[in-house]
Order: sequence, then C-alpha cells, then structure tokens
Amino acid sequence: MKPGTDYIGIGVGAFILNEEGEVFLMKRGPKSKNEIGHWSLPGGTVEFGETMRDTILREVREELGIEIDLDGQLPATDHILSGEKQHWITTIFPARIIFGTPEILEPEKCTEIGWFALEALPTPLASSVEKAVNSFFNLDN
Repeated sequence: MKPGTDYIGIGVGAFILNEEGEVFLMKRGPKSKNEIGHWSLPGGTVEFGETMRDTILREVREELGIEIDLDGQLPATDHILSGEKQHWITTIFPARIIFGTPEILEPEKCTEIGWFALEALPTPLASSVEKAVNSFFNLDN
C-alpha cells in the first residue's frame, strides 16, 4: 500500500530561508511521488515510528547533504492532488541551514535547486509552496 494514494499520507517540508530572505526550492524529478516538474520545498514522507521533526531533518540530509535548525512548525494543511488521485496532510517547518551547502544527492527525485526571492518564485510551483508562503507570512486571513 502506498501513502497518499491507498491511504492519506503524512508529509513534511522545510521552508528554508537564507539571510537575504530567499526561499530554497527544488524542482521535482521524474521519480518524484507527485507534481513532477514543479518547484517544491525539500521534504518527504513520515515513516512509521518516526516523528515529523525527525523526518524533515532526515529528508533534508538525504536529499541535500545539509543540516538544518527548525524554527517552529506551520499548521498542517490538506494537500489534495485530484488529478493524481493523492491526498496528503502536510506540515511545514520554518528552518535555516546550520551546516553544509545544498547539493542534489537524489537526481532522480530532484533536477534543479535554487534560492528565490518571494516576489520572483519559479513556475510551476507545487501546490504546497503557495500555502506555505501564505501561512508563514500569515496571508491566509
């Protein structure tokens, strides 16, 4: 059985900002679980017995080879991908890099990475990125 498809999956993401206020994004590769070719936050699926916090730390280390410090947790949201017949509950952790320089370590899941000003985000964006930006800056009111 596959999370997100056969049952609602739990996903986490890291909203990593640098000192210039830019957000770090990854372009989803051909072996991503969904939204292939879209720009998204680093993250992944919570595994059985793993906390959400431990999951995001592990995923960022595996995907990018960096260590991050978490600064809170944004409210969980529904991430429903009707066209792909997937449903995820996703929570985002504001974060900053404390060690390393991001590099693509899973090229089948990620084809490009970069830092982007919030007013100049690349397209297409994964649906969860806009929700994260709005929630982080309290724009959902």
